Amino acid sequence: MNKKVVLAYSGGLDTSVIIKWLAKKGYDVIAYMADVGQESDFEVYKKRALATGAVKVVVEDLKKEFVKDFVFKSLKAGAVYEGGYLLATALSRPIIAKGLVETAHKEKAAYVAHGCTGKGNDQVRFEVTIGSLDPNLKILAPVREWELKTRAEEIEYAKKNNIPIDTTKKKPYSIDLNLWGISIESGKLEDPYYAPDEDIYQLTKGVDKAAAEPVYAEIEFKDGVPVKLNGKAMDGVSLILKLSKMAGDAGVGRSDMIENRLVGIKSREIYEAPAAWTLFNAHKALESLVLDRETFHFKEAVALKYAELTYFGLWYTPLKEALDKFVDETQKSVNGTVKVKLHKGHCIVVGRKSPDSLYKKELATYEKGDVFDQSLAKGFVQIWGLPYKGSHKGSKK
Repeated sequence: MNKKVVLAYSGGLDTSVIIKWLAKKGYDVIAYMADVGQESDFEVYKKRALATGAVKVVVEDLKKEFVKDFVFKSLKAGAVYEGGYLLATALSRPIIAKGLVETAHKEKAAYVAHGCTGKGNDQVRFEVTIGSLDPNLKILAPVREWELKTRAEEIEYAKKNNIPIDTTKKKPYSIDLNLWGISIESGKLEDPYYAPDEDIYQLTKGVDKAAAEPVYAEIEFKDGVPVKLNGKAMDGVSLILKLSKMAGDAGVGRSDMIENRLVGIKSREIYEAPAAWTLFNAHKALESLVLDRETFHFKEAVALKYAELTYFGLWYTPLKEALDKFVDETQKSVNGTVKVKLHKGHCIVVGRKSPDSLYKKELATYEKGDVFDQSLAKGFVQIWGLPYKGSHKGSKK
């Protein structure tokens, strides 16, 4: 019987304990680590996994693919969940799940496993994606099944089984970081009225610590994708890292929200996404310049659905793929440069230009050179308002 399992391994307490737990049940555990910009010490974690009982460790650098095929697709769609979350963690789950499936195929493993709890979103994102890509793989979710009900019990298990992990430093928060942003939850944040301490933030400076003078960034887009920062051509990973530092130092990119999880509960989440918010604002400003009114308005509805599909773990689905085709069609004219002002927590668009601009100064101006025939407006207003003439209940017909 094939008892080889590929585990999505982070190097933390949960997945380290999972390695030992699965090994004791007779599984050959292959620890899979995907580098999506989480700044982990992969060599340390690789040694830890092997020392804990993994038969093999696979580390893949997926940063470029993550940005190109996940982050920038979301950016082009304009996806934001419930007005405050730019989906950093949600976007990383399908690419990690894809890596799990591909590694399982290479290693001829019958199982894949993850360390998600039964009350979070990630279990859905992993399992729905895995099922979409290979419905024959069996999925193990030890945290939902094992006898260890608390963090203290996991730590005790680690001590008894000589699992090499730091069990003395208590982490007050649950943190997930990648190139697109960071999510912070749990601990004191579970009180929705608690104002977070400043030291919770890792990517952004507080307004009182941010630079006194504003910083300006010019971002050039090609087909809806950022390709230059301040006139310098850059690959996606480098551009995000550079812009994250610029915007973060200016205090840009924080969200503090109560969001509706897929499983039906509300949770308090702190997000930092300095580059993401800057690019989102710049991208939308450019779209307002180059897209016609009906497309621009309809695309806002598409953005909401795109964000839901991403958040709900439905990345590899027919509707999501169909929406990608629509979004890509709209982005053919999203070319140009946007200037943003980053200052004291604010990202303000202060300029935009494009060779595909639909803005006509001769129509918009009230000065010399105006070609708009205002005499036509009377008939337009009368016809536009005709269906509503006398329609108000209090009117005298």
